Parts: sequence; C-alpha cells; structure tokens
Amino acid sequence: MNFVTTKDGVEIFYKDWGKGQPIVFSHGWPLSSDDWDAQLLFFLHHGYRVIAHDRRGHGRSTQVADGHDMDHYADDLAAVIAHLDLKNVIHVGHSTGGGEVVHYIARHGESRVAKAAIISAVPPLMVQTTANPKGQPKKVFDDLQAALAANRSAFYRDVAAGPFYNYNKTGKPSEATIQNWWRQGMMGGAKAHYDGIVAFSQTDFTEDLKKINVPVLVMHSEDDQIVPYVASGPMSAKLLKHGTLKTYQGFPHGMPTTEAETINADLLAFIRS
Repeated sequence: MNFVTTKDGVEIFYKDWGKGQPIVFSHGWPLSSDDWDAQLLFFLHHGYRVIAHDRRGHGRSTQVADGHDMDHYADDLAAVIAHLDLKNVIHVGHSTGGGEVVHYIARHGESRVAKAAIISAVPPLMVQTTANPKGQPKKVFDDLQAALAANRSAFYRDVAAGPFYNYNKTGKPSEATIQNWWRQGMMGGAKAHYDGIVAFSQTDFTEDLKKINVPVLVMHSEDDQIVPYVASGPMSAKLLKHGTLKTYQGFPHGMPTTEAETINADLLAFIRS
C-alpha cells in the first residue's frame, strides 16, 4: 500500500491511479478515500490521473491522538502533493474535504494548483456566531460529539440511514450504500472523528476563500441536511474571486455517491472549461 510520512510521523495512505493531469480528491467526515469510488473510476476512464488519500485518523492512515484540525489536514494534503511532485492539480473536496482544499490552497499557495471544486462543503463557517447568524447553534455539534462518544457504531448507522443521503425524506434507502458509509466510518479512529467535528464546524474559512485566485466550482444542494445551503454554498461563491455556484434541488449531502452521474458530468465540464 502507498503511504507518505508527514513531518510529525503520521502515515497517510493514498491511492494513485492512471496518467494525465492529476485530480486530487479530499473526502468528507468520517469517511475515507473509498468514498470517491464513483469519481475515481469515472475520471480514470476519461484520461486523468486520480489521487485520493485517507485523512489522518481516517481509513488506513495512522490513528493518532493529535493534529485533527484544518492546519494539519492541509499540511498532510501538501505532503501527498509534494511526495508525488504533482503539478497543475485539480482539487476536488467533499464536505470537510472542501474545507481542507480551501485551507490547503490558501495556506500553501497556488503554484501547483490549476482549479478546484468543492461539493456540499463546510466553508465559509458552519457554527452560528454573531457574524454568522445563519449558521447552526454550537449545541448541534456538541450533540454530535456526545452521540459519537456514547455509541459510535449506532450513531454512524443513523447518520447514513437518515440525513446524509436524505433517506429519511425519500423513504428509499440503499442498504449497500448505508453499510459502505458505516464501514468507512468504523475503519477510522474515534478520537480523530470526535475532534474532527470541531474542525469542520468551527473553522472559519472566510479569509481563506478571499485569498484564492484560481477558478473554483461550488456545488451544493438546497436540500442538504448536513451542511445547510443557506450558510454555505452561495456565501462561499461570493467570497471567491473566481467562484461559480452550481445549485441542485432534491440532492442529498452525499450526492457524489447517490447522484454520481450528474455530479461527474458537471465536474468534467468544469475541468474541461
């Protein structure tokens, strides 16, 4: 298996398939690079080199106790990019991974970056503050941490079977999709996932978004139950210098999986534009 060791000794697992312009995928909480299966195969078959890593504490990467914050996430991504000496990279981030991509570009610069896409992503800020009244109350995220600590397995099952894919609204759950989400979550470490809730909910990406000069496609559904549309997609697109907002109706937070055909086609059109 492929690993890169970070400056603080964490082994980050990654997949690296194909040749051509590289597309690097950053996954959501509490998942792994496996969540990009539909995208990795699609873009590989369209002549791109596809790379996806497991965030520290997630998937096959080291289950360390510390470093579960956006600075470390961005630096770990940078370590993968440098290790593979990738250039002219297209970054694609889902949910927490969207925050990781935004923070990476702002923190490490654009010398290796061509463009980016963030899908159902957490920027600019999820938690409610005086400056961010449309965000969610901190208690929402405190309750997530409490549920994880009490029974992580049951909590993950409930998230996957309910709001993540909007199965609580559609009444048409896919058991295979639910089990795959649960499998990925349980592969990772409880500490990483517990701390990750703070990282994705309380990190303010406002200044990061303002720093980015490359084109960024912001993809978000108005029916996202995990990262509500009103405080995310449109606000990120406005803060970006070259942001384009693509809005969907009826799609869930996990739309790269359940709506892969549409999402892949829109991503491909953006990448080729």
